[in-house]
Amino acid sequence: MTDLNALAEALLDAAASRTPLPPLTETYPGLTLDDAYTIQQRQIRTRLAAGAVIAGYKIGLTSEVARRQFGVSGCDFGHLLSDMEYVADNPVPVSAFLQPRAEPEIALVLGKPLGGPRVTVSDVIAATAYAIPAIEIIDSRIAGWQISLLDTVADNASSGGFVLGQAPLPLDRADLSLTGCVLRHNGRIVATGAGAAALGSPLHAAAWLANELIGRGAQLAAGHVILTGTITTAIPVAAGDAVTATFDQLGSVTAVFD
Repeated sequence: MTDLNALAEALLDAAASRTPLPPLTETYPGLTLDDAYTIQQRQIRTRLAAGAVIAGYKIGLTSEVARRQFGVSGCDFGHLLSDMEYVADNPVPVSAFLQPRAEPEIALVLGKPLGGPRVTVSDVIAATAYAIPAIEIIDSRIAGWQISLLDTVADNASSGGFVLGQAPLPLDRADLSLTGCVLRHNGRIVATGAGAAALGSPLHAAAWLANELIGRGAQLAAGHVILTGTITTAIPVAAGDAVTATFDQLGSVTAVFD
């Protein structure tokens, strides 16, 4: 029988030591999706006990381009914690990560709780205070990003950090599925995309997340941030890099890496 507590501790140790692990699914081929989410949750409990607070949730692998990039099928979710947020245009220490990559996302910030029994897009719209541009810094505690869906779920959906823009936009001011984005790396355009890449719309992605959380005994609260999934490929970043995501109507957000 696999010791899920031991696997959770191994992932926490990998993050602390900056030493990635071999894929969990190669070492423990009997892992299930429920096992992977249990491993994720046990790490989150440890981090909350150390003083972190849940700031929201992220949805991973919502776009076909992301699933192709990492060779993974299906979506997943992970927790966003207070110690994962970085201020736009301020240095983000690369030393805090193992193998970071940046990706542009449309974030939603909730003004009301978003609960069940069955969440629809209309419920998401009613609960959302505003949308805002974001850059997610994904990271993997699995060596060489050799992940399966179960590996990334166990690893808190390959989360690392996030940077939010500073110009909130009410949902009635934009069609998020048609919101285009240009991603620049050190001033050079490296990718483009639109909100429809996230399960057809960031609102659809948020509804998927809410229902998944309800099924696992959790719920989105007022003030929570939802990262709805990348709309381009993720790009590796290093010290000295600057990544800017510019969105139609939503404006821009920049992450500077130190």
